[in-house]
Amino acid sequence: MTNDQGARPGAGSPRRSLLLAGGGLKVAFQAGVLQVLLDEARLRFDHVDGASGGVFNLAMYCQGMSGREIADNWRELRPLKGVSPNWRELVKGPYARSLFTLEGYRRHVFPAWGLDWRKIRATEREATFNLYNFSANELETVTPDRMDEERFASGVSLPMWFPPVVIDGQTYIDPVYLTDANVEEAIRRGCDELWIVWTVSRRQRWRNGFVANYFHIVEAAANGELLHWLRRIEANNDAERREEGGEFGRVIDVRLLSSEVPLNYLVNFSRYRFAQAVELGVHKARRWCESQGIPLAPGPEPSEPDDETRVRFTERMTGSVAFGESAFQPVDAPEAEAGARADLAVELTIDIRGVDRFVVSPEHRASATGWIECQELGGRLPVDEGVFQLLVERSDPDGADPPDTDPAHLRMLYRLYFSDRAGHRLTLTGHKEVSEDSREGLWSDTSVLYTRVLRGHVGPGEEDGAQTVASGVIRIRPADFLKQLTTFRADAPTIPGRVTALRRFGQFFFGKLWDVYGQKVLPWSPL
Repeated sequence: MTNDQGARPGAGSPRRSLLLAGGGLKVAFQAGVLQVLLDEARLRFDHVDGASGGVFNLAMYCQGMSGREIADNWRELRPLKGVSPNWRELVKGPYARSLFTLEGYRRHVFPAWGLDWRKIRATEREATFNLYNFSANELETVTPDRMDEERFASGVSLPMWFPPVVIDGQTYIDPVYLTDANVEEAIRRGCDELWIVWTVSRRQRWRNGFVANYFHIVEAAANGELLHWLRRIEANNDAERREEGGEFGRVIDVRLLSSEVPLNYLVNFSRYRFAQAVELGVHKARRWCESQGIPLAPGPEPSEPDDETRVRFTERMTGSVAFGESAFQPVDAPEAEAGARADLAVELTIDIRGVDRFVVSPEHRASATGWIECQELGGRLPVDEGVFQLLVERSDPDGADPPDTDPAHLRMLYRLYFSDRAGHRLTLTGHKEVSEDSREGLWSDTSVLYTRVLRGHVGPGEEDGAQTVASGVIRIRPADFLKQLTTFRADAPTIPGRVTALRRFGQFFFGKLWDVYGQKVLPWSPL
């Protein structure tokens, strides 16, 4: 797709357009994708289009920022800086002009991002910003040489939430009801490849309430228009391949990177939510590039301040497992027939080192130490090495390559390496299902561990070829849970740092639970 220097395609190569679709604050994910596409894949685009929230990233791109710089702007964004209620209008109730204004973004966020309209207007990069001219009832595409703060603000002036912007006597609003990615403009400019980064939800879960309904209308308009264009392109390509002359006169290659982003479109009070969305974008873009055969050349990670914070807690789970027909038995263990059951207990100390890194990483990985007790395996056995992942997104293998994930279907994952008393290596793997579709409820979802004991030390992704020794269910008992609450400890250089570390961990944990169980109140936690 590009040479090692990241140059534009040569003569005769397809013209490539990058469509930065809207999605409100969810476009923080898009910034992580840009870090990968621009800096690691070293892709260059002949045209870049932005609509609704996508214009945030487009402006930084036009200014010449690298993908990493764009992503860092979102990583460091403090959301409360952009909040500015429209106090004068709120007293009008249902006749208010808007609930909020964009003054917070104008005064604090845009300067913090370093937006410079003079540099944006002087860019040599071909780009289009989309606005909706309500006075003329038409979509306007604005090139960078005409861009200023007023036009920029109008592109994200979502009705009801933010007031329209009046420019030269014309009223402008966010174009999302007409388009959230201007496919037509990219095709009109002669582009043969359309790279679309899409963050508008496609979960198809209807929620009641005026706010939820409002954004469902946005989703209906955006997803409906995208599907309309994808079908037109597909029909065009079929006709072109049959040499019957398609609508656009050439084959159009569409590369769609779509993801469910656990970030509310507008309501967010935590900068860690932005950082999580960015890292999720980096993670998924790397996997997507791998599936597309796009080589990556990751640069050195920027130096980060040492994170000396640490959170630890201990949990105990008990239950039983059944030995399978081919289950391995220690030489000196009692005979156990196929299907024989045995008690199993696990006590682990979970050790999170670097709380901030743990919170923002999509893998939410910590170490686990402790012991496994099962008389049929030799009694109480120490864990040689253990990994614990807290509330990570569960992969959905259907309909996506690479497999997509759903942030309302989470898992707690355990992988514990140990040996029986005869020295044979074993692996205990387990998962807890935390899902909005669960009928068991919060307590059962977070306390029941579905467990397998495998022969050998089995790594991630190797379970299908491993031999199962035993499987069963173990759980946290209410008394053990109360004891677990007393084991939480935080380490940091200062006492306020310890309090902050515990707060951040709690904010992350309960925020993830909100993402699953609080969808009817507000989709995705604001904390």
